[in-house]
Amino acid sequence: MVLTGPNAGNEFRRRIRDHRLLPLIGVYDVFSAQIAANRFEGVFCSGYGFAASAYGLPDVGYVNWRDMTDFATKIRHAIPAAHILVDVDDGFGDEIVASNTIRVLESNGLSAVMMEDQKRPRRCGHFEGKEILPAPEYLTKLSRVLETRRSIFIIARTDASDPSEGIERAVMYAEAGADGVMVEAIKDLNTISKLRALVSVPIMVNQLYGGKSPNWRFNELEDAGASIVIYSTPCLFAAQYGIERYLDAMLEQNCLPSENTASMADCMRVLTGKATPQKPAVGGNSLAAVYTSTSSLGRSHPENPEQGHRSSGNEAR
Repeated sequence: MVLTGPNAGNEFRRRIRDHRLLPLIGVYDVFSAQIAANRFEGVFCSGYGFAASAYGLPDVGYVNWRDMTDFATKIRHAIPAAHILVDVDDGFGDEIVASNTIRVLESNGLSAVMMEDQKRPRRCGHFEGKEILPAPEYLTKLSRVLETRRSIFIIARTDASDPSEGIERAVMYAEAGADGVMVEAIKDLNTISKLRALVSVPIMVNQLYGGKSPNWRFNELEDAGASIVIYSTPCLFAAQYGIERYLDAMLEQNCLPSENTASMADCMRVLTGKATPQKPAVGGNSLAAVYTSTSSLGRSHPENPEQGHRSSGNEAR
């Protein structure tokens, strides 16, 4: 199924309602999104990854609404059948800017957004030095966003450093109408369990290697009551790891190393949709369901990549 307009938000809701944990993989460009979508049901347009990839800068407030909506829209065109959650930071401004950002993303078929309650200058949720807005100020922005959207899924995130305050704010945001909530940088899954007893909306958790939260397994997150987990940086960090080691080996060998690298054919299989995607169906402890054709991703792929991609619009995942 090709996800466009309101359909994207509705399908996102249906996925969360019909199943349990939904992992979303943080991507930093279109190519990493294509690779991730061959293995997982959805991706996360990460502010951390985008700031690094597009600007070569840390995630401390440089990203703006125009760049993020362009980035997310490019990814939607490349993977039209995947769930896509977009990091909109604090809405990139006041309630007027925030609501316009959501309107643009929804019109371009993005599935969901995450909007935080940080005060400017904002920063990655796992960095020190964060400050949060007074709750009424954030609620004004959240209310405007909820009034603007038609179906895009809105996740309200709190960056409160105290777990009790985080739970209190998440409950407040759920009561205000947020479709989902997240307490950022939690250190104990009891925070999720406590929150689960207080809200009926889906709860999201953020996992970032080297960040403040432990590296929990899917089943641990499910058992605690989480419905969605975002992995903000695995593609970015894996790319850095691979590039550094490959180029070091190239310096040592004085030629292109033949090990620990993809080939031109491997790359073309991703670009032309010939790769065999492995799509895990998360339920309980299971991660098994291998799709043998990328037609399930809703694209038809020409033999000649110069001809571009055209969605058939009638395939179903």
